[in-house]
Amino acid sequence: MRTRGGVSYPKVNTMCYDKRRRYCDFISEKTLHCRKRVKSSAGTPTATVSGQCDFLDALPDDVVLFILAKLGSTAGCPADFISVLSTCRRLNTLGVNSLVLSKASPKTFAVKAKNWSESAHRFLKRCSDAGNVEACYTLGMIRFYCLQNRGSGASLMAKAAINSHAPSLYSLAVIQFNGSGGSKNDKDLRAGVALCARAAFLGHIDALRELGHCLQDGYGVRQNIAEGRRFLVQANARELATVLSTTPSALISGNWLTWNPLPHLRHENVVGPGCPLLSDFGCNVPPPELHLANRFLSDWFAGRKLGSGLRLCSHAGCGRPETRLHEFRRCSVCGAVNYCSRACQALDWKMRHKMECTQAERVIDDGDGEDNGNLNEDDGMFVES
Repeated sequence: MRTRGGVSYPKVNTMCYDKRRRYCDFISEKTLHCRKRVKSSAGTPTATVSGQCDFLDALPDDVVLFILAKLGSTAGCPADFISVLSTCRRLNTLGVNSLVLSKASPKTFAVKAKNWSESAHRFLKRCSDAGNVEACYTLGMIRFYCLQNRGSGASLMAKAAINSHAPSLYSLAVIQFNGSGGSKNDKDLRAGVALCARAAFLGHIDALRELGHCLQDGYGVRQNIAEGRRFLVQANARELATVLSTTPSALISGNWLTWNPLPHLRHENVVGPGCPLLSDFGCNVPPPELHLANRFLSDWFAGRKLGSGLRLCSHAGCGRPETRLHEFRRCSVCGAVNYCSRACQALDWKMRHKMECTQAERVIDDGDGEDNGNLNEDDGMFVES
């Protein structure tokens, strides 16, 4: 072959060229085989060209599902579960199986409010469809209060409540007490007491407090002061047992479980690692850990403005907003705070409000019908807005 100037190209050494091409083809084929998983006819893993062996493909699907279900039930954060699903296509497929999602722990789908997205919504929906009661309750609370999808949210909470999920029963009781999502005439006090009683039977501490105050005040049920007081003491005992079983011994100081006579008379901060939640026993214990749904609600509404005149529950660990004007009840002494339930009022009173309420010293009735000088968490503190 010649160029335009008439100069001839040098002749190509075809033998060397063919050798180089065959060598490149061999290297490419070897690399491709190294990446493939080779199985024998019996289905057992065999050595690949690279000398490695893949045992994952030898495991039956039910064994892999059991491992993934165990991982999902013990995961400490969503990353522990998601990182495994992104390992390979098989784990990604089996990881969203209904058996795995039904056993996922709340920390597996503990999405933060700032990271809420449509994909997080879909993942929670898949968990709830798989029968995960915690996912049903969490998604129900988010839809009912945050997304304002009242019907769907209440249905999801009811689905969890049918499976004896105590937080769902209590949340539905709060909705019945307040008539949330409807008008003031939609309140059903008897239904709220019945739901509270069911949650209290399952050991829910806030439901025990709520039921105790309802019995003391005759709210939705016939008044029985002695029985109501028994439920309040039982709530304190369960709270103490929960703290003892969950608090590491290294975090317990010498003065956290001490007798403090009349702690309500002290207006300074409580000394110790916790707060006086057990005022009836005079003990200082750490505040209870917030549920995923309540933490999500608190973070969601912290950066958002509610509708005109609507308020959040003044208890910092609740996060519930009003769904209509004057839905929550306010403190009858100072009128500066409002609560969605008696349980939230009692907890906030013990932790914070008793040191801030301007006229708290006027209330000295203990709620048991006798003037014994002890400040009760609910007497004179709750009125309709």
